[in-house]
Amino acid sequence: MIKKLTDRIYYMPHKEDTDRPSLGLICGNKYSLIVDSGNSPSHAKEFISEIKSMDIPPLKYLVLTHYHWDHIFGIRKMNLITIANKNTKEKIDGMKKLKWDDASLEEYLDSERFSDFTIECIKKEIPKRDRFAIGDLDIIYKDSIEIDLGELKCIVKEIGGSHTDDSSVIYIPEEKVLFLGDCIYGRRYNGVYGYTKEKLFPMIDEIEKYDANYYIISHQDVYNKSQIHELWNQLKLAEQIVGKNWSIEDIKKRFSDKFNELPSEDVNFYIKCFANVNKALSKS
Repeated sequence: MIKKLTDRIYYMPHKEDTDRPSLGLICGNKYSLIVDSGNSPSHAKEFISEIKSMDIPPLKYLVLTHYHWDHIFGIRKMNLITIANKNTKEKIDGMKKLKWDDASLEEYLDSERFSDFTIECIKKEIPKRDRFAIGDLDIIYKDSIEIDLGELKCIVKEIGGSHTDDSSVIYIPEEKVLFLGDCIYGRRYNGVYGYTKEKLFPMIDEIEKYDANYYIISHQDVYNKSQIHELWNQLKLAEQIVGKNWSIEDIKKRFSDKFNELPSEDVNFYIKCFANVNKALSKS
């Protein structure tokens, strides 16, 4: 079900069971724009069907936050003017060369291109894939692009960062809303999920330049300003405690000695993210 965030911003919440990300709807006075196309034609169809019952300006644009499958598999079904940055286009061009039959999916699992969970989700979302294909892009930008929806601006900015090098954010200054896609998440380094400070903190600095009250993250509930700052603080604390170490026991002891308490569940998770990547990269 589509939820209203502000007078001109709506979103369909994420669903964990088949890894559906949140999809966004931005309505100007003249046109409307969708953020991300969903993880399947069915996902896209459900979103478009709900929008048709709304009294909003006509849909015209689709903006992609990055190239991952769960954000691009609904492009053809949405059939809008599709916008992405140059790096996302290159990644999607590579994705278009892949095959999506069961045998091919199993090969991708063996090669660690996709996880068990990803393949399970693709099979559930798109049971018949004999005619499935990723849609085309129409407008390719480098660095940033501004879209006028009629007395409402969408500033799309390539930000890169911790999750993928092609990640973009979408900022609507009149509504003080920032769509983050997946950019706050980590990535895999030598098969291990986590963060490096080199990728993460320059991205956070860029995000902090936007005056936003709401942050729409693809696989979580909407964050407010206080919640996003708490996330930044947890990530910074975890990295400071970890440093270049990878022994979880030593790091937890260091935390306990400094703060006279154990780390919270969230901080403990981020500690493992930094420490495990340190260990993985030390072997490369």
